[in-house]
Amino acid sequence: MTDWHAAKPPSLDDFEQLAAAAWSRVPVEFRNLSKDLVIRVDDLCEDEAVLKDLGIESPFDLTGLYHGRDLAHRSVGDIPHGPNYVFLYRLPILAEWAESGVTLGDLITNVLIHEVAHHFGFSDDDIADLERGA
Repeated sequence: MTDWHAAKPPSLDDFEQLAAAAWSRVPVEFRNLSKDLVIRVDDLCEDEAVLKDLGIESPFDLTGLYHGRDLAHRSVGDIPHGPNYVFLYRLPILAEWAESGVTLGDLITNVLIHEVAHHFGFSDDDIADLERGA
């Protein structure tokens, strides 16, 4: 898929296509463990309670969010409460993309992988440690 240029900002549909392409590159073993995961693209996080809980003042500072009960904290006796979600926020990702110099596809992949790592029980510190070691 072609990376985007400044002529026209990618739409929500474009982002969904880029997220689907990124998801398809995740190893099948991880995708199989994430069958209840729904990937959703929104312009911004509009949930003030979520922003407050995360200590984030502006929704433009949140590029992605994992919402659900991660695999590390589930047990066989848990009652399912619906799907787990990874939210990708288009406008903050576009703002970061404009400043980062990386391709939009790579940035979306990075945000998606970061949020999927939360699905597996990794904290932000765990993820940062892994990224430093890579």
